[in-house]
Amino acid sequence: MKEKKININGLRELLLVGVVLLLCVVWTVMNPQFLSVNNITNILRQASYTAIVAVGMTMIIIIGEIDLSAGSLVCAAGLVGAVVCKNTNNVLLAVLAAILVGALVGLCNGILCAVGCLPGFIATLASMTILRGLAYIITGGNSIVWSNDNFTKIGTGYIGPVPIPVIIMIIAIIFGVMLTTKFRFGRYIYAVGGNMETSRWSGIPVVKVKILVYVIMGVLTAIAGLIVTTRLGSGQPSAGLNFEMDCITASVVGGTSMSGGRGKVMGTVVGVLLLTVLTNGMTLVGMNTYWQQVLKGIIIVVSVLADTRGKAK
Repeated sequence: MKEKKININGLRELLLVGVVLLLCVVWTVMNPQFLSVNNITNILRQASYTAIVAVGMTMIIIIGEIDLSAGSLVCAAGLVGAVVCKNTNNVLLAVLAAILVGALVGLCNGILCAVGCLPGFIATLASMTILRGLAYIITGGNSIVWSNDNFTKIGTGYIGPVPIPVIIMIIAIIFGVMLTTKFRFGRYIYAVGGNMETSRWSGIPVVKVKILVYVIMGVLTAIAGLIVTTRLGSGQPSAGLNFEMDCITASVVGGTSMSGGRGKVMGTVVGVLLLTVLTNGMTLVGMNTYWQQVLKGIIIVVSVLADTRGKAK
C-alpha cells in the first residue's frame, strides 16, 4: 500500500510537468513571444520569489500548520531593508536587518502556535494584520527609495547570464530538498504533521520543530521580500498583497496535503512553475486579470479535492 502511494505521488509530479510543457506549447502557438529569451527570463524571475517562500510554506503545511503572514512579511522585511540601506548605505547591514525581522516574526508565529497552542491560521492572521499596519505606519503610505545600486542588484542583477534571484531560488530549493530528505529534522517535520501526539510520545521535540519551521519560513520570506523590494526599485507598503495565496496554491498543486504529513519540495517547485507559466501566458494573450484569479481559485479546489479523494482511496 505504501508503494502505491509513492507511485501516485510520482505520477502526479510527472503529470504536472506534462501540463507545464503543454501550456508552453499552447502559449507559444497563441503568442510566439512566449519562448523569447526575455520572456523566459521574466518567468524565472517571477517564479523565484514565489518558489523561495513556497519552500518554507511546504514545510509549514507538512507540519499541519499554515502561514497567512507571508505577504505582509515580504512587505515588512523589504521595507526594513530599504530603510536601513537608505540611512546607512550599507547593503550587508540592510540584508541582515531584513533577515533578522523575518526570523523574529517566524519565531513569534512559532511560539504562538507551538507554545500558545493557537491555530496557525489565527496566529499568522494576526501577524499579517499587524505587519501590514506597521508597514503603513512606518512609511506613512509613501514609498522608501535608496541610492545604492548594489542593493538594487539583489532583485535586478545578474551573475553571468543568470539573474541573481534565480540563483537565490536554486539555493533555497536545494536547501529545502536536503533538509526534508537527508536530515533527521526533515523526518521530524513529516512525523509531526502525520501524527503530533505519536511524535510527542516518541520523543520528538514537537514544540522545537514547529518553532524552527516557522523561523525558517520567516527567513525565506524575508529573503523573498528583499528580492521583491529591490526589483520594484523602492519599498512599497502595499507590496506582497495576497502573496501567501500563491505560495499555498503552489504547495497544494504540487501535492502537499493540507492535513499535514505529506508533501515534497520539488513537487511545490513544479507547482510554482505551473502557476507562473499559466499567469505569464494568460497575460501575454491578454486575458483579464480578474479571470486569472478565478482560475487560480479553481485550481486550488481541484487540487485539494484530488488530495482528499486520493487519501480516501
